[in-house]
Amino acid sequence: MRNTFADEIYLQSIKNKNIYVLVADISPAGKINKFQKKNPNNFYNVGVSEQTMIGASAGLAMEGKKVFAYTISTFSLYRPFEMIRVDLCYQNLPVTIVGMGAGTIYSNLGGTHLTQEDISVARSVPNLNIIAPCDPLELREAIKFCINKSKAPVYLRIGKTGEKIFSDKAIDKWKFGQLRKVKKGSDLCFLSFGPIISKAFTISEKLKSKKISTEIYSCHTLKPFDYVGLNKVFKKFKRIIIVEDHSKIGGLASIVKQHAFEKNFRGKITSFSLKDKFLNCFGSQEDLLNLHGINNEKIYKSIINFVK
Repeated sequence: MRNTFADEIYLQSIKNKNIYVLVADISPAGKINKFQKKNPNNFYNVGVSEQTMIGASAGLAMEGKKVFAYTISTFSLYRPFEMIRVDLCYQNLPVTIVGMGAGTIYSNLGGTHLTQEDISVARSVPNLNIIAPCDPLELREAIKFCINKSKAPVYLRIGKTGEKIFSDKAIDKWKFGQLRKVKKGSDLCFLSFGPIISKAFTISEKLKSKKISTEIYSCHTLKPFDYVGLNKVFKKFKRIIIVEDHSKIGGLASIVKQHAFEKNFRGKITSFSLKDKFLNCFGSQEDLLNLHGINNEKIYKSIINFVK
């Protein structure tokens, strides 16, 4: 997704000279240097100083600029948290904080580079909206929204590289603040966000042999959440599966289960989220997800038992 981000920002800058990009020591990554070369006066690398990146972004936003503060996710939100809360959100400035490589994507770098609780943290801050596109196509739509329509701070949670396209045949168009049906089905429903939605599609295909039809939603806007759309899901389905690359605390599972309780939902909800613990290991993303109990076979088997 980082290449898609760099490409879309570059394309948008051709017609909008008001776009600024600030990075924290990652300018060579993801072809962002293309934007830098075209817009040298609209690009700042602040070095390893994320607090400065957010403070400077706030100042530019106060001057009417469309600002993207872009770095690895764990450093985009946690390290400069006070500045995000006070400089951006308290003043409700429309800066987009781009967290690249979110969730468990940087598994080979260990726990310091994982953002397993970022949505929970961001959800707690007033005025801060959260968008987590499921694929590069949704990311392009999110960027356009942030540039042309957003009036508030946004935490844009994205992947890194190699993400597949899942939304090219989506039933619904992408719209900020609304659940998006990306695959139609009738027996049970998947709710997910970000690149891990791939598991929903893989399992959905496998379930066809069992004559189980699945509907899949991209919950790309996690705040403000589409509770009206969720109520429609509750009305249509009595079996719901949640898959997320985030802690079970404060993420999609928490959002859905809390609302289900408040609405007295009588169906079954099974969630696959990251455990509330740090796992001191290094390896592939799949290795780490397996340790958290999130793998295709386990989800598939649970569904087979789920629908009996």
